[in-house]
Amino acid sequence: MLSAFDVVAEPNRRRILDLLREKRRPVGELVERLGLTQPTVSKHLRVLKDARLVDVEQDAQRRLYRLRPEPLAELDAWLQPYRALWSQRLDALERHLDSMPDEPAPARGSTRSRRRR
Repeated sequence: MLSAFDVVAEPNRRRILDLLREKRRPVGELVERLGLTQPTVSKHLRVLKDARLVDVEQDAQRRLYRLRPEPLAELDAWLQPYRALWSQRLDALERHLDSMPDEPAPARGSTRSRRRR
């Protein structure tokens, strides 16, 4: 069985998860929204289902797919230290920008910096 990391490494599966995050959807709607063939979407859904990232429920004659966010906790835990790193770097950028003068210096060659004769 593939790990959650392996499963979400594929861009089309991430797109499917993004769509399912919004609401439950049948395969046909996913095919339409993604612009992929039905067999391709079904293959990706099978991988997502095997990884327990999606559930399927029967609604009359339609099968609706929905996101199961719990398995994504593994990814979230792995990303946590990187969030702290990004936060530190963004804080440093904010401090740097705050220390800059409010009005930028005139650009080189601009009419304001040329002397009048």
